[in-house]
Amino acid sequence: MSVSVIATVLNEGAAIHRLLDSLAVQTRRPDEVVFVDGGSHDDTVAILQTAASAGQLPVRVLVEPGANISRGRNVAIAAASGDVIASTDAGVRLSEGWLAALVRPFESDDPPSVVSGVFVPDVHTTFEVAMAATVLPTLAEINPTTFLPSSRSVAFTRLAWQAVGGYPEWLDYCEDLVFDLRLRQIYPRFGFAPDAIAHFRPRGDLRSFFRQYYCYARGDGKADLWRKRHAIRYLTYLVALPVLLALGAWSSPWWWVLGAVLGGVGYLGTPYRRLCPSLKQLRWWDRLVAIALVPLIRVTGDVAKMIGYPVGLMWRWKRRRTQPEIRWR
Repeated sequence: MSVSVIATVLNEGAAIHRLLDSLAVQTRRPDEVVFVDGGSHDDTVAILQTAASAGQLPVRVLVEPGANISRGRNVAIAAASGDVIASTDAGVRLSEGWLAALVRPFESDDPPSVVSGVFVPDVHTTFEVAMAATVLPTLAEINPTTFLPSSRSVAFTRLAWQAVGGYPEWLDYCEDLVFDLRLRQIYPRFGFAPDAIAHFRPRGDLRSFFRQYYCYARGDGKADLWRKRHAIRYLTYLVALPVLLALGAWSSPWWWVLGAVLGGVGYLGTPYRRLCPSLKQLRWWDRLVAIALVPLIRVTGDVAKMIGYPVGLMWRWKRRRTQPEIRWR
């Protein structure tokens, strides 16, 4: 069984070495590594070509100017020769056993068509510690039977990729979720490889985080994903919160106390539970900073989602008749 690792890149010159170095020390060597560059303006392509010439890895570099992530992955997979495709992202650092863990289920007597790897935060700053606790589930929180893997750590057969028509090239964000959901329609049982770990750095500031979550939510709107989740968010901020503030002002301040307690538990309980183990590694001042950042990050992400989602819905509405592929379910 041959295995191809694929990844898309765009202006990743400052971070691509992390991925290349971690691929070079994999306990299960990839048969080939196919990169598709979307039109970088930095030295990304030169770095990859140097890696290909060095011969440590069987690297191939394709340049597809203007390609989005979906298009880049499809081009890489089409060009790859492997029976199994392992997907990852530029900038991550893969555990040494990442590929071996992803491939192992395919070598069983009853192999799945898809194997989910996992990703964990690789934090370097106090802000990143708070960010990871606020937005990223821990390994213990993952339910393998329902988990939808990120394409920074997943493997699937070429036949499975062909069966769903590849990644949806009409989507610029959330493309891997749609890909996963379409795979689930045909292959309900995904394998799960908790040792196939990709380490990545969370966003390091509020501005880049806001843009990231705005784009994620816009992608949700374009793909018609998570209607209930977005509806609950709008109801919370635009209905429940104003009602609570009005009750506290006109009836009793105890409504504010009740809202703070219930809201704190429901809204911030999980992030703070995740944060607690990391606090031991921080100085006392950084602990206070991390604790204060959690609600700020949470609110920023929610606002970004509430702005981005209707933009995506509008995009979808305008194309409902001219682009039949967006009706993917």
